[in-house]
Amino acid sequence: MTRRNFKWILITLSTALTAMTMSSCGIYSFKDVSIDYTKIKTIKIGFFENKARYINPQLSPLLTDKVQQKIVSQTKLTRTNNDDANLQIGGYISDYSVSTTSISATQATGNRLNVGVHLFVKNTVDNKTDEYDINRNFDFSANLSLQQAETQLQDEIIRSITDEIFNRIFSNW
Repeated sequence: MTRRNFKWILITLSTALTAMTMSSCGIYSFKDVSIDYTKIKTIKIGFFENKARYINPQLSPLLTDKVQQKIVSQTKLTRTNNDDANLQIGGYISDYSVSTTSISATQATGNRLNVGVHLFVKNTVDNKTDEYDINRNFDFSANLSLQQAETQLQDEIIRSITDEIFNRIFSNW
């Protein structure tokens, strides 16, 4: 075996071993859910009402639906509408506003859409209630109207806020 072949084999094995180690330890996985399924079995997910000063009529139903889908698909909890559910989740959109982020000469060149959600999580098993505020910013060009930016950013807004809600409720980090 030549020195060049040996070096190539060593690099290949090293790369494969590193890839297997990183994927098996789960360091980069964000799907780790911390739920004691012996105690927590049911969940009630309320509608996320829009209480912001500016109301995007699509945001509340889309966010509520996406949160429900994510919880059902990534946990073993049974969804219910009963008030005796082990976990009860609700909240509202508290902020939906635009601010200018950059100015060039005499006009704005960049804007930011600020989206805030206030979240309630009630654990009826442990008789404990937690509240969280989630805020995300989404930048867009000042050349776009708010309606154009909303259309362009809608999927990112829903995905980002949903992931944050899920992580606040279920992740232990």
